[in-house]
Parts: sequence; structure tokens; C-alpha cells
Amino acid sequence: MTKKKKIIIMSSLVLLLAVTAVLNVLLVNRRSTAQADAIQTANYFTSFRAERTSKRSEEILQLDSVIANYEKGSEKYESAVDMKLKIVGIMENELVIETMVKSLGFSDAVVSIGMESDNVNVFINTNELDKSSALSIYNLLRNELGVPSTNIIIMPVYTQI
Repeated sequence: MTKKKKIIIMSSLVLLLAVTAVLNVLLVNRRSTAQADAIQTANYFTSFRAERTSKRSEEILQLDSVIANYEKGSEKYESAVDMKLKIVGIMENELVIETMVKSLGFSDAVVSIGMESDNVNVFINTNELDKSSALSIYNLLRNELGVPSTNIIIMPVYTQI
């Protein structure tokens, strides 16, 4: 891939990120102040996903820059490629687990998998978490990711959707 193509791709990703941020601000500002508290809570899951995606996009752009600036086979190049593949794998796992948690009957859920640790945080839309639901989520994470229950945190965040 030529350097010009790489610059065009990175520039378009940055532009897309900026457009997303502007649209997010515009949508939030359109809401009336009477609904602000309810909307802030209701948008928790959307905001969490948007912020997570934004941070990961920045990380990937930085890694792409490192990949572009170092020769294939060098230690920094290989490290950047490995880190990028790890981020992409984590993103795929989070999406799959979120969908599976929703299939357990929750209206919304977000999952955050640690980069440097085996910790997994699960935020679910419920006002009360019972033992059977928590056990279902623990079993799901253990079966899909092989994460021990001591590394799992499940947090109920109740929003009205």
C-alpha cells in the first residue's frame, strides 16, 4: 500500500471520528432540559459504546502509524501488529458477549474486556440483579472467554428505554 493511500485512509478515519463527535454533540443538545436526567441515564449504554469505539479508533490509528513507519519484521512493527490484532479480537469478543447477554433477556448491555488483564466488566440494564441472572452471565463468560469468575464484574445500570 502506498504512503498516499495510507494517509488518505488515516485522514478519512479521523474525519469520520470528528463527524461522529459533532453529531453526538448535536443530538445531545437537541434534548430538552426537562428530559436531561432521564436521557443521560438512557444514553449510558450508547455513550459507553461511543467512547469505547472512539478510544479504540485512536489506538488503531496510532498503531497504523507505527506500522507504516517501521519496516516489516522489526520489533516495533511486529509489536504494533500484535497489539492491533489484540484490539480487534477484544472488540469482536465484546460485541459477541453483549449480544449473548441481551439474549438472556436484558434490554441492553455493554461489555468491557481489559487489554492488560483478564478482567471483564459487564454493565446490564436492570434495576435488580438476581443470582440466576448473574450465574448465567458468569457461565456465559466462562464458556466463551474462559474467564474465571473472580475476574468478572457485573454492574446493574437501570435505564428506562
